[in-house]
Amino acid sequence: MNVFQIDQKLISAPIQDVPKAVHRALDQMGKEPPQGDVAITAGSRGISNLVPITKAVGDWLRMHGAKPFLVPSMGSHNGATATGQQKMVESLGLTFAATGLEIRSSMECVKVGSVDSGEVWMDRHCFDSAGVLILNRIKLHTCFSGPVQSGLTKMMVVGMGKIRSAETFHSARPDRMPRILEEMGSLLVQSGKIFAGLALLEDGFDATAEIHALPGERILKDEPALLKRHRHYFPALPCDNLNVLIVDEIGKTYSGTGMDTNVIGRRGVHGFEDLTQPTIKTIAALGLSPQAQGNALGVGLADFITRRLRDSIDEQKTFVNAFTTGDMQRMAIPCTLKDDEEIVVKIRERFGDKRWMFIPNTLHVEKIFVSQDLAEELQSHPKCNANMTPIPVNFSAGRLQLF
Repeated sequence: MNVFQIDQKLISAPIQDVPKAVHRALDQMGKEPPQGDVAITAGSRGISNLVPITKAVGDWLRMHGAKPFLVPSMGSHNGATATGQQKMVESLGLTFAATGLEIRSSMECVKVGSVDSGEVWMDRHCFDSAGVLILNRIKLHTCFSGPVQSGLTKMMVVGMGKIRSAETFHSARPDRMPRILEEMGSLLVQSGKIFAGLALLEDGFDATAEIHALPGERILKDEPALLKRHRHYFPALPCDNLNVLIVDEIGKTYSGTGMDTNVIGRRGVHGFEDLTQPTIKTIAALGLSPQAQGNALGVGLADFITRRLRDSIDEQKTFVNAFTTGDMQRMAIPCTLKDDEEIVVKIRERFGDKRWMFIPNTLHVEKIFVSQDLAEELQSHPKCNANMTPIPVNFSAGRLQLF
């Protein structure tokens, strides 16, 4: 089988001096931090420039008289244990050596109020601090649509609220999640503990494109406009109808569901309307990112996986995350075949060589590979450069050699 390389013309707008941009954004906010311990949230996503951004935030806070520290803020991720969440933060490079910031990790929370779906909680270290700076990337959510999706508010509500607030949020029906998110976020802002938010926007090549600092009381008001800006950069697949999508690697470093549901067109939430585009008949996932540390939430969105992916799953970590969200189908184990080569061979028996696409993961789709019919179709696509030199699909010890 031969494939052809497609380079997507995604929007490229990388910030050249990221620490300087962080300081400028915080200065322009026009608000001094509280004089005392200030918590900075640290999630589990593979955010571009996460280490220099976090270090720059800590440096700015110190320059203004505060005493910053890091708090792992990732809901129920990495086994919902203090040790597991600290290891996740450190695996992303957020170590004391790299940032100069102490990590205070705990699953203990303080109740700050209630909404229809349950109680609203805040990490104990955040609650006991003089203030909290929420740091996160703004992007589309993988489970619901609304004016606020994945970003500062969700980090404040679900990340900082640990497993207890995560359970409250995810117990709501997907169509009610936008309202619940706003209500829970409002309670947290009203607590007086949220000093500010630092919102990150990434361009089509996963580079930091914009940095916005918002006073805590403006987070809920200003985040919808930032989500609209994110749509301007969001990378998607260049066609809406595929027979086969091969994803080389999945994991929470790429998306909260391992594969971004907005890219693959599958949310996997029983009883609720799914996305209509793109339409993909068969999805195969070949490997799990080591940075996911065994959490394979989203594996159930695939139809086929390899034995190496299955063997890399930490079922306890994945269960805790899936059980908290309530979407158990997302951890269901798909049909497991020996290796990458057997998956490709078996799927070709059904679909032949028509309408195939190979991507490294759902976050980085600037360079992809497609079957000949799609390459010919995409030659006229305004956002694609198609290289019509055939590339054999080769394997080494059963492993795909495209990426």
